[in-house]
Amino acid sequence: MLIFHKLDEIPADFGPTVVSVGNFDGVHRAHALVLSEIVQRARALGGKSVAVTFEPHPARILRPDSGLRLLTPTPEKLRLLAESGLDTVLLLPFARDLSLMTPHQFASEILKKALQAREVHEGYNFHFGHRAEGDLNMLVKFGHEMGFEVKAYPELKLRGERVSSSHIRKLLEEGRVSRARHLLGRPFSILSTAGRGRGYGSKYTVPTINLSRYQELVPRDGVYITQTRVGQECFDSVTNVGNRPTFGAESFAIESHLLNFHPLELMAETEVEIHFLQRLRDEIKFPSFEALREQIARDVKKARRYFHRVKVRSTRDEVSR
Repeated sequence: MLIFHKLDEIPADFGPTVVSVGNFDGVHRAHALVLSEIVQRARALGGKSVAVTFEPHPARILRPDSGLRLLTPTPEKLRLLAESGLDTVLLLPFARDLSLMTPHQFASEILKKALQAREVHEGYNFHFGHRAEGDLNMLVKFGHEMGFEVKAYPELKLRGERVSSSHIRKLLEEGRVSRARHLLGRPFSILSTAGRGRGYGSKYTVPTINLSRYQELVPRDGVYITQTRVGQECFDSVTNVGNRPTFGAESFAIESHLLNFHPLELMAETEVEIHFLQRLRDEIKFPSFEALREQIARDVKKARRYFHRVKVRSTRDEVSR
């Protein structure tokens, strides 16, 4: 997948293209529906499929006090977009010049001139241009003027829940990782490195690993059944998100207990990725370390039962095929 960061990086003969413009935070099932369609349409037209997105997220510039935390930081978003089969991503820096573009300028300079768009595919609530003054009706009008067709997609709902980045953020803030997983089409995950002070460069011999500081969205404080990837190895795990009140002075941490652990090499740059599967309980303060250890043992037991059921179900599915 090609990635352009500026309009002048796009070759003059790059088009024709089939385009979708958006933030694509989470690259969830509604995004996937649109992306799949533009990939197919581009192939049918002999052109290229292009997603236009922004860095940073426009809300961080236009509403800096919003405290927006992302479902997928830009590197993860680009990885997921690449998996969709897209030919190209135009990752535009969202700065003053872009924010002041009128809807007509955006359509003319980006969609028509730079990308030579034949089709533009957008969700029902699409807005663009300065102060989000452009909408789908305006885009259709510009399409007639500039030579591209517009395909609009209605709101996608699954089991009565709308599939949107804002709704998925709300579910995660409530700890409802199973519902978020259904709307994302995959488990919600966070990617960072191991917290410092853990014996880098030597054998890592304890079954608990802390994630280093993570700035984007995490699920509500609590204990979760998870899978944790450390480098190239994946472990079943139980993860605590929160302030660890039993240990005295509260300090936020994301800490995973690896169930099928064995000693492994751990370097400062080793990736640690946590996939959240199911919420177990709230984080609480225990009267003693012994009480905490007993609860952890119960959490681990529940997690092992969960993974056993998943493996049995997977085996049955394989046999039925």
